[in-house]
Amino acid sequence: MKKLFSNIKGDAFGGITAGIVALPLALAFGVSSGLGPSAGLYGAIFLAFFAALFGGTNTQISGPTAPMTAVSMVVIAGIIAINDGDIEKALPAILIVFFLAGLIQVGLGVLGLGVYIKYIPYPVVSGFMTAIGVIILITQFLPALGYYPKEDINYVNQFKPAAEEIILENILKEEAGDGILVLEDFKITIERAQSISTEDVQKESETLASNNASGVLGAIKSLPRAVQNINWLELILTLFTILIIYGFKRITKAIPSTLVALVVVSGAAIGFGLNYRPIEAIPGGLPLPNLQIFTSFSLSGITPYIFTAITLALLGAIDSLLTSVVADNMTKTKHKPNKELIGQGIGNSIAAIFGGIPGAGATIRTVVNINSGGKTKLSGMIAGIMLLIILLALGPIASKIPAAVLAGILITVGIGVMDYRGLKAIPSMPKDVKIGPLKFSMEVLIMLVVLLLSTFWNLVYAVGIGLIIASLMFMKKIGDLTALSSDVKPLKEEAWKDEMGFPEKLKEEVFIKHIKGPLFFGTTSDFQLLAKQIPKTASTVVIRLEKMPYIDQSGLYAMEDVLVDLRKDNIDVLFVGLLNQPKLMMERIDIIPDLIPEECLFETFNECIGWIMNNVKDTL
Repeated sequence: MKKLFSNIKGDAFGGITAGIVALPLALAFGVSSGLGPSAGLYGAIFLAFFAALFGGTNTQISGPTAPMTAVSMVVIAGIIAINDGDIEKALPAILIVFFLAGLIQVGLGVLGLGVYIKYIPYPVVSGFMTAIGVIILITQFLPALGYYPKEDINYVNQFKPAAEEIILENILKEEAGDGILVLEDFKITIERAQSISTEDVQKESETLASNNASGVLGAIKSLPRAVQNINWLELILTLFTILIIYGFKRITKAIPSTLVALVVVSGAAIGFGLNYRPIEAIPGGLPLPNLQIFTSFSLSGITPYIFTAITLALLGAIDSLLTSVVADNMTKTKHKPNKELIGQGIGNSIAAIFGGIPGAGATIRTVVNINSGGKTKLSGMIAGIMLLIILLALGPIASKIPAAVLAGILITVGIGVMDYRGLKAIPSMPKDVKIGPLKFSMEVLIMLVVLLLSTFWNLVYAVGIGLIIASLMFMKKIGDLTALSSDVKPLKEEAWKDEMGFPEKLKEEVFIKHIKGPLFFGTTSDFQLLAKQIPKTASTVVIRLEKMPYIDQSGLYAMEDVLVDLRKDNIDVLFVGLLNQPKLMMERIDIIPDLIPEECLFETFNECIGWIMNNVKDTL
């Protein structure tokens, strides 16, 4: 406790500054997620406080981040679509997914898996981060132009036939479930169909229009209509926001340019009484827990999103631990990765209970905290409290912020989050893979696959596919490199020093094979050619294994196949210098003693020669 308050002045200033910096981003990420600005603010409040309190990085400031928001956006859109576009109806299921993601993070920390996050390949992370930037950038084009599909009457009317079909289909499904749908009497069905109002069809049409224009592909398809229906005031507010964010950085970095843009453009819009579109109203008062996530919990409802919850947890873990490394470098300290994951998980779980979107350690906010004097966990807790005070004191004022301002902020976030280092390296990466006449870099291919799949298909599956490709290519490369240093190839053997005195009269009857290096999946094909090396005069094969430290399952079965073939040809096989790991593996599948009896195992070559002298006869 004494340590916690040892730097109270610096922590207070660092936390207050970081909280102010976090405000516009929290609001913007909340809007981008689809749950509204209050969800971003609630996520920032609870995650900042509890991740700092229970985490393992003293100076970390946590809150909604671009990658976490992009994945959350996919979850939210999917669950809302299933619930006929009704956010209130979908909210419990959405928050359950976020709550589970937090619990999974806690589990990762408890199991001590934090140290393994660093093994995720850079091309996967690079492609994902660039995709996040592209997604945020493209999906903000429509609000930046002041175009909202559900408000375009001509566009919405295109979906009325489909809306009527969906409403009728839902009626039939409900009646089938209630057992009142029978061929003899469609009276109830007809009555319910006739009761469908114009408002019902209109609402469903607006939902379909919004869903059709959501995501990257939807935004691109809707862009021509948006250009034809530009709201010039919204576009000007967006451009001024972007201009101030980039321009103010050239004047000074002491004051966050994002905050300056938010205050200046919002103040001008409000002061001049402009007819702009404000963000959704932020509820006043203290955030209240949404207990529906427990009372309406349905395993079947969230089962399709379990993998997404795992992805959110892993992404948040990576995001947070990378920020922790940055904090370590700045403060010359060492974070505790597993404890940090537990703190992040607790923060995300509590934020979900109160309706907040998930987040992670935020690099920019953490750097601001450190540069402003923050040194202990108190700074992160103060950042959360600062945001809560802003919510309670300035909630009604914040509700007047123009939506175009947050669109401008998000566009700069999208541009900034892309991995330009990875993109710049594309031309210089070695072309290490060849398919037909084409040569290309596997790292670049993985990055582009993740980038394209994430942007145009599915963020979650893209990361999984990227990891699988990267893992397979890593195994191939390591296999190739190990095979080069391993001597299990069908080449003429050079006698080792202790073989120099081998009896000349038995050299035709005894074939000696050396295995130098591990016998694993990358070298099994070469080892299986062993039988072709053996001269027809040989009746005994000596396999020297002193330099074979490891055998995997592939190598084990390759060894078994070779030994079976040799036994069929009535050739005796002797092992010399078999090490512990290979011996244990061979004993488990009974290669020893079924194919190689104990009396055919020798610790030294001299012992083996003794057996040969007593059992092998010169037949030539």
